[in-house]
Amino acid sequence: MTEIPQVGQPAPDFTAKDRDGNNVSLTDYSDRWLVLYFYPKDNTPGCTTEAKDFTEYAEQFQELGADIIGISPDSEQSHCKFIEKHNLSIKLLSDPKREVIEAYGVWRLKKFMGKEYMGVVRSTFLISPDGKIAQIWDKVRVKAHVEKVLKELQGLVVSS
Repeated sequence: MTEIPQVGQPAPDFTAKDRDGNNVSLTDYSDRWLVLYFYPKDNTPGCTTEAKDFTEYAEQFQELGADIIGISPDSEQSHCKFIEKHNLSIKLLSDPKREVIEAYGVWRLKKFMGKEYMGVVRSTFLISPDGKIAQIWDKVRVKAHVEKVLKELQGLVVSS
């Protein structure tokens, strides 16, 4: 099991497919901020709220020079349905083999109703234009999370 990368370290490189089967890589976002968030499953309550919140604030992130990508183990087809059903404007990547998920250390033991199982721990990484991790939110609670990420980004952009 991979350790979660730390603030200041280079973000692990990745390539994963978007809903149309196109490869998307970390290097596609060099010279821009990237909000990279990991979530367990399309069309579940928390994941839907998080994706809709990121979509609602996407324009404000864009104005600060930031793109948003969500990654889950779901298939490209599942992402298509999820995006269309909820009118999402953010990019979602499919990681069925969990290569990116494991590279970022978010495939971990979880507990729910007394049962333990392996799954995606909801986490967000803010990656700076030079490819380093600027901030990490681990074990994210969805309520007001997107606003926290936006506020952090605003502070970093103003100070740079």
